[in-house]
Amino acid sequence: MDQKHVYIEKQYIGRDYIRICIRLIMAAFCFGAYVYERDRDNTVDLFLVVGFGIIGVSIILLFLIQYKIRIENKSVIIDGLWTAKKVKIDLNSIVKVRKDTYSSYLFNNPVYNLHKKGSIRFYSSGKDAIVLTDRDGLEYFIGTQRPNEMYLVIQDEMKQ
Repeated sequence: MDQKHVYIEKQYIGRDYIRICIRLIMAAFCFGAYVYERDRDNTVDLFLVVGFGIIGVSIILLFLIQYKIRIENKSVIIDGLWTAKKVKIDLNSIVKVRKDTYSSYLFNNPVYNLHKKGSIRFYSSGKDAIVLTDRDGLEYFIGTQRPNEMYLVIQDEMKQ
């Protein structure tokens, strides 16, 4: 068996721009409260600690992988964090592939293997997704940063 990876993509928890902005605004609020309340109370140092804590957690989240997508040997393998089960989607059972937007909402929570209304969802950040439909009508929404490349690779793997 050939173990060549045709496509590999890593999705990170902390790289969603909206979530980064929210964390930076919270940290800025903490630093602003620290500066404004500096002369009034001895407990204002807590604002400084919380502000630096938020920035520290944000930096750690930038490097924390939520899941990894691999396409190889006519299958899509999605491998999640520590205790998440590996999901393998056989491309022989897929009847339809399309590019779509993941959701029309501005804020979307990161999910891994979420079963919702006849679909299974994998999402970390961005707005694009590849939708795979199998013979039973079950849809797999896979959020991706490179939808065009992933779509073409899946099309090529299905033709082989």
